[in-house]
Amino acid sequence: MMDCLPLFHKLRGRDVLLVGGGEMALRKARVVLAAGAVIRVITPTISDELHKLVTAQGGQCLLRVYQDSDLAGCCLVLATTDQSEVNAAIAQQAQAAGIPVYAVGAPELSTVMFPAIVDRSPLIIALSTAGHAPVLARLVRAKIETLLPASYGRLAGLAARFRDQVRALLPQVQPRRAFWEDVFQGQVAEHIFAGREQQAEQMLLEKIQGADAQVRGEVYLVGAGPGDPDLLTFKALRLMQQADVVLYDRLVAPAILDLCRRDADRMYVGKQMSNHSVPQDQINQKLVELARQGKRVVRLKGGDPFIFGRGGEEIEELAAQQIPFQVVPGITAASGCSAYAGIPLTHRDYAQSVRFVTGHALDGVLDLPWTELAAPMQTVVFYMGLGCLPVICAQLIVQGRAPSTPIAVIEKGTTPRQRVFVGTLVTLVEQLSVEVVQSPSLIIVGEVVALRESLQWFE
Repeated sequence: MMDCLPLFHKLRGRDVLLVGGGEMALRKARVVLAAGAVIRVITPTISDELHKLVTAQGGQCLLRVYQDSDLAGCCLVLATTDQSEVNAAIAQQAQAAGIPVYAVGAPELSTVMFPAIVDRSPLIIALSTAGHAPVLARLVRAKIETLLPASYGRLAGLAARFRDQVRALLPQVQPRRAFWEDVFQGQVAEHIFAGREQQAEQMLLEKIQGADAQVRGEVYLVGAGPGDPDLLTFKALRLMQQADVVLYDRLVAPAILDLCRRDADRMYVGKQMSNHSVPQDQINQKLVELARQGKRVVRLKGGDPFIFGRGGEEIEELAAQQIPFQVVPGITAASGCSAYAGIPLTHRDYAQSVRFVTGHALDGVLDLPWTELAAPMQTVVFYMGLGCLPVICAQLIVQGRAPSTPIAVIEKGTTPRQRVFVGTLVTLVEQLSVEVVQSPSLIIVGEVVALRESLQWFE
């Protein structure tokens, strides 16, 4: 849940009350004046710099103490004196009058706060930690400053000049959004970044003249990885931010879903054992229907869509229906969870191969090539096998795998709730009988599991 709702306040030509005349008042005055406000300063003493800055832009400086009547007519109050009790009193009065207020030294009474700002006007980015870690906000701002050249402001200005024209040509939101995304990510933007504004404007005009209101839909099959949002690829994040509709599975972590475009429609189509909320054939058909409506659809899957994710079935249908699609690989659970558990899947001394196997029983029977899986010097990873763990352990022993072979169960791997249980083919089932272990969980069998004792790092 957000601590604060970020809003942008239009101050141009409006009165702002600034109480205080020192360094803090000067800093706030600079920001507020940059937004076009008219400042009225109330303070017994004032620095020369603040006085010159305010009066030069049509403001007033009244050299006296604050009075209750000073609140009249202002749209924002800034209490920046060096006396916290005075600032608190002003904040309380402003709140009672329904006026937004910022009070130095009284964050609990402030109804607004000053964010760290990246100014690429008319593009403005504001960052806040709700007052908890302002230094962190400034550090993040510094990172963003390096990523966004000043030319982004000129790109936004170009769009502003043609906004009404494009709106008239493309009255529907979906085609218009797709048009602008193509502009901002294509050659028009590149001309702006290179300083060729005349060429950019000419190209934009040509695009407007040839714009087609019928936008062709597309499906993006995106691997969301095993749970940690930091493991998403850049391409996955970019397409998630473009999507009009997101169809997501049960294994997609909420923190990852939150990275999708906020106004995108979200459809849950998750499955779990014996409970398919939406059958696979209906999911396939829904992807086709949405794309034919001209929508960009993200099919968001936990892990990798082509490793036990049934992604192949979905794009077969898309290809048959001639629907454009892209596939974005994700870090599969075996790779991500083993790495976060400190278990290398291969190792020169212990495992020269690794096998990924689905441990999901079909009609109550786990029919697998047990003889091959029991071969030594290999790692076997079972997906969706938690419910069949006793069968897995017993069958591997029957087929010749040593009962002392290490085995691990990784619950909710790569997330803050990750738990790892380690034992042997003989002991692990009994160990877990006193634990409540839930899906998603991954099973790893092999000598490499013993390396976890010295290689674990995530916990």
